[in-house]
Amino acid sequence: MVADRRLRVGPAARRDEEQSAWEETAMSLLQAIDIAASGMTAQRTRLDVIADNLANADTTRTPEGGPFRRKMAVFVSRGDRPAPLPPWQAWRLSVPGAMAAASLPAVEPSTLDGVQVDRIVEDPRPPRLVYDPGHPDADANGYVAYPNIDPVTEMVDMISASRAYEANVQVINNAKAMALKALEIGRG
Repeated sequence: MVADRRLRVGPAARRDEEQSAWEETAMSLLQAIDIAASGMTAQRTRLDVIADNLANADTTRTPEGGPFRRKMAVFVSRGDRPAPLPPWQAWRLSVPGAMAAASLPAVEPSTLDGVQVDRIVEDPRPPRLVYDPGHPDADANGYVAYPNIDPVTEMVDMISASRAYEANVQVINNAKAMALKALEIGRG
């Protein structure tokens, strides 16, 4: 059955255009919320990894053998995105003004898909050796292999993850506020 596709004019056409504009705005706000939520999930996982690192900062024995190894979360885009700018062009991102923006490559809004944790990897750096001949895990020379974890680095990473999480919460709050403002416009 073929739908009736008459050309609408007058108030009916304006209502259709307004409805279409509203649906497009709502979808873009939902996309912003979805992207921010993916960032929150990724940062929460990063925070979990940091907590695990700090909890095991003095673990000298694991089921795999040897000391605990520091772990790191690796993030990737959830969708197909254009390749990042090469380093010799990345400086343009920090230059304010229309000239800098005009020289950047365009990105289609449909390619903005958010982030996810790809995997959790172990830090390849060697363990920290501490001379403690009385320790049960000391080697023949009296050295104990401790995890390659620096609490200061972990605290800085924790603050960074927390701030990124808060920024994504703010994106969601702003998208909600924009949606409410759009509803108020529609009521008027």
